[in-house]
Amino acid sequence: MIEVAGLTKRFGPTLAVSDVSFEVQKGEVLGFLGPNGAGKTTTMRVITGYLSPSEGRVRVAGYDVVEEPLEAKRRTGYLPEAPPVYPDMTVVEYLAFVARIKGVPRREIQTRIEEVSEKCAVTDVTDRQIGKLSKGYRQRVGLAQALIHNPEVLILDEPTAGLDPKQIIETRELIRGLAGQHTIVLSTHILPEVSKTCERVLVINQGKIVASGTPQELTHRLQGYETVLLTAEGPAAEMMERLQRVSGVNLVEPRDAADSRVTFEVHAEKGHDVRAELARAIVESRWKLLELKTSGLSLEDIFLQLTTKDLGEGPDTSDKSSVVGIV
Repeated sequence: MIEVAGLTKRFGPTLAVSDVSFEVQKGEVLGFLGPNGAGKTTTMRVITGYLSPSEGRVRVAGYDVVEEPLEAKRRTGYLPEAPPVYPDMTVVEYLAFVARIKGVPRREIQTRIEEVSEKCAVTDVTDRQIGKLSKGYRQRVGLAQALIHNPEVLILDEPTAGLDPKQIIETRELIRGLAGQHTIVLSTHILPEVSKTCERVLVINQGKIVASGTPQELTHRLQGYETVLLTAEGPAAEMMERLQRVSGVNLVEPRDAADSRVTFEVHAEKGHDVRAELARAIVESRWKLLELKTSGLSLEDIFLQLTTKDLGEGPDTSDKSSVVGIV
């Protein structure tokens, strides 16, 4: 549905985006994750046709955004970080105005306004001036304008920026409700946005894609070993010694202890599922197994590893096997 190949964008001597390539499938929700200034907004503006690429090719729903801009834009809804609303208009006036601009047939405008107003939960404020609405409502109106022509693709740039916690939850639920009906690219530097709303993550740093995949895939690639957290009741030293003898286990470290209850972090060889053997070791030794679960890097850990360059931190991106989907 979205194809980006070799995208490069320069602003004079400044290289904002460098040789970026990725695809987004129909109905997918892609999280475009990176620190401020990484090139997220520039990439999204090129996809929407707001900016032209310096090099490379971008296609939306099969249409080249440079050679066939009108066809590509007809199939794209865009919500920039600051919603493009007119404060002196009422919500219904504004949505009717946008519908006419986007070529919605006159006989369908009222129906479309009603549909997007309900979908974006603004039906109770359609007759109010936008300038008198809360920021959360203005964000919803901005999303409604992006949806008014029922586009196949939605580009959302920092859709929850500046919202309060309640508004953030409401906006996330709204975006999740659109999944499958629309192909969505969601740009953010806020890590919970990705885990709460997106199926796949694309990490960009300093204008380059450094990794792509699900959070689970990124963890598997970056961590280099399997991690299991095991909590049991018994003598700590004996349990630790017994767990270390399990085939495939590289390291056992105590994490927490209270009375006779101990939690161990067990590192095993990559691709080696040792959970069954760990459970057997505890049970056969007549200790009480309380909890056994896999663990991994948090999204925060992944983000830091992929975007930290100082002092040699972060993954060695010269080895393309060290991250998922290196471009």
